[in-house]
Parts: sequence; C-alpha cells; structure tokens
Amino acid sequence: MLLLQWQEGKEQDYGHNGPKGTYELEVGEKKPLFTLLAQNLIEAKKKYNVTIPWYIMTSRENNYKTTDFFKRHNYFKMGEENIKFFIQNELPMIDTKGKILVDEKGLVKQAADGHGGIFEAMRKEGIIQDMKKRGIQWIFIAGVDNVLAKMVDPILTGLAIQNGCLAAGKSVVKNNPKERVGVFCKKDNKPSVIEYTEITDEMAEARDEEGELLYGESHILCNLFHIKAIEGIAQNKLPYHSAFKKAKYIDKNGVIVVPEVPNAYKFEAFIFDAFEKLDNMAIMRVKREEEFAPVKNAEGVDSPETAAKLYLDYIKNKK
Repeated sequence: MLLLQWQEGKEQDYGHNGPKGTYELEVGEKKPLFTLLAQNLIEAKKKYNVTIPWYIMTSRENNYKTTDFFKRHNYFKMGEENIKFFIQNELPMIDTKGKILVDEKGLVKQAADGHGGIFEAMRKEGIIQDMKKRGIQWIFIAGVDNVLAKMVDPILTGLAIQNGCLAAGKSVVKNNPKERVGVFCKKDNKPSVIEYTEITDEMAEARDEEGELLYGESHILCNLFHIKAIEGIAQNKLPYHSAFKKAKYIDKNGVIVVPEVPNAYKFEAFIFDAFEKLDNMAIMRVKREEEFAPVKNAEGVDSPETAAKLYLDYIKNKK
C-alpha cells in the first residue's frame, strides 16, 4: 500500500498563503500539516516494518515551495526516494462573457483542475508506472488538510478485498440532515456521491426503518483504489464542474484588476466522479472524532481551532 495526497496552492480561507501542507496547526506547539501526517507514516513503519511510499500531487504554483519544505525537513528521515511529487494539470479561466482571462505575465490565466485531476496527472507524470515497478497494489488517496486521516488502514484494505471491490471509501454520519457535505449513494446502479446542493429537503430528511438518514453517509475524501482501478480511470477524463471565483487578471488596457467579488469561472474535476467508472465499492463508516479533522475555514466548523482540538483529543485518548 502507499499513500497519495493532493493539496491546493492558492491562499486559503484561513489566511495561509502557500502550500496547504505547510500550514502550521497549534497543537501544543505549531506543527505543519505535513509534519503531523508524516508522523502517521513513521508510526506505520515501526508497526508493520515496511516503508510506505508517499506521493504528493502539487500544483505549478506550489510545487517548488512544497519540495523545498521536504528538503529542509530532510524528508522526515523517510528517504528522498520514498517521497515523490508530481504536478497536476491546469485549465484556462474565463470571465462571465466566456472570454479567456490573461494573467499578470500576459499569459492565459489557468487554475488547477481539481482533485479529480489526480488520475490523469498520475498517468502523465509516470506515477502509475512507478507504482507498478514497486509492486504496489493498493493506493490510499486523501487530501492533505485532514490531520486525522488514517493513512495506513489494513481494515479498509481487507474490507475491499473481502467484498471483491477495486475501491473503498470511508464515511462519517452527517451531523444533521442539512450538513453541507456530499454523501455516498447509488446512481444508475453505480457507486457515486451526491452533493448537498443536489438533493431536496425531503430527501435530506428521509430516514430508514432504523431511524438513520437515507442520505447520511458523508464522503470525507478518504478513498482506497486498486492499481487496476487507477489505470482504468486514468485512461479517460472525468467530467468538469465550474466554480465561480475571484480571479486577478489584466484587462484590455494592460491594467491589473483585483476583483472584490467573484468574476471568473474555473473548471475542476471531482475525485468522486471516478466512482461511477466502477461496478461497486466498499464503504466503511468511521468515527468522525477519530478520522476526520479537516482545516478548511478561518473559524467555526472545520477550522484550525476545531481541527487542533480533535487532533489533541485523539492523541490523548490514544495513549
């Protein structure tokens, strides 16, 4: 098994300008997210007496800062050969009239193509071939912002094997019917994820005979794929979704425009669209307090404060 992660390169909602993995979380002392995740792999090496290769997808924007961070931290003594980086693809951004934007350098303004672009990037960058040379069969894919991601989980792997599935995913029960998360479902008899914006209030509130939400299994971006599934998915592009964002650009007079409100569309693929390429996948429900502590917002839910508390509580209870 190996771990594969992606990270965003833009300035985050919580004010960190740089690779997300270098954001320092206050957990008694300030520690970068990469450091907290590396500890997970170091512990797995001691427990299973095997080195887990770590592949990290970067963007053109943050690749140098990311690789430099690992060099300065001596690759966490895991060996430079066991940590590999690859750059994801980009797509042009357009304005509300459908015209392509120009960036500060006078070039076509582009943005990373979303976490769903990971499969195509793996193929183009030779990552799949590298995995096959190492004899790797199972790949765990997660975002770098979840400090409680269980990066090496033999139970999840065993579940997929036992059920004859080429993929598996982890879920947590929704906090409430209106929680803004995507949920696992079947779509045209294929595994899928439906976004919270795509279901009615009636569907969101619906419960089964045991009183559990019918659409209550949150997709937490912790997924396992067999190398065969990765190869198949990477052969074709996933569908693109549009997102309305603020984007700095140069206007027709050569003046840099810094918008205060969203002004442009970016296009991105979502990793869960790959599920529909599979016949089936295993879903394992886990405890939120043990495996899901994302850093996404400046304050409130999924903020550095909540992630740090969940992490510290988990470490305390683990002892």
